[in-house]
Amino acid sequence: MANVISPPELLSLVQQGKSLELIDVRTPAEFQEVHVTCARNVPLDRLDPAHEVQTLAQPSQPIYVICKSGGRGRQAVDAFTQAGFANVFNVDGGTTACAAAGLPVVRGKKVMSLERQVRIAAGSLVLVGIGLSFLHPYLIGLSAFVGAGLVFAGITDTCGMGLVLARMPWNQVSGKI
Repeated sequence: MANVISPPELLSLVQQGKSLELIDVRTPAEFQEVHVTCARNVPLDRLDPAHEVQTLAQPSQPIYVICKSGGRGRQAVDAFTQAGFANVFNVDGGTTACAAAGLPVVRGKKVMSLERQVRIAAGSLVLVGIGLSFLHPYLIGLSAFVGAGLVFAGITDTCGMGLVLARMPWNQVSGKI
C-alpha cells in the first residue's frame, strides 16, 4: 500500500513552516482552477520521478503528491516507488479534501474536470457506435471497445482516455500559472 498523508497532517506541516515538496499531478487547466498554495504542477503524463528527485534541495526530503481526489496521486506515488524512491506520500482525498481541511488554496478560472470529460467522451463514443451499428452490425464493436476500456480503467485505476484528453489543447494553460 502507498504511503498516505491526511490533509490535517499536511496542514500541520504547512503551519509549522516546513519546507514542502508538494507536486500536483493534475492537468495544467485543473491546477489553474484550484491548487494548494505551496504546490507546483507536474502533470501525471509528464512526471519523471528521477528528475523530480534531482530537483530536491535535500535528497532525503519527503515528496508529497496531490491530485483532485487521490487516484492520480496514487499512480504518481507508484511511479516514484517503481523508480526506487520510498519517501513519497499521496495526499489522501486530494485538493478537494485539502481545501475542506483549511489548507490555503489559490482559485482561478473554472474548468471542466478530466473525469467529466472522460464520461462525456465515452458516452458519446458509445452512442456513435450504437448509431453506426444500424449501418453495419460490426460497428457495434466501437461501443464494446469503449465499454471494455471503461472496465479496464475501473480495474486498474488507469484511464487511457483520460491520459489522451489531458494532452488536448483545452486542458493546457498558456503562460505562467
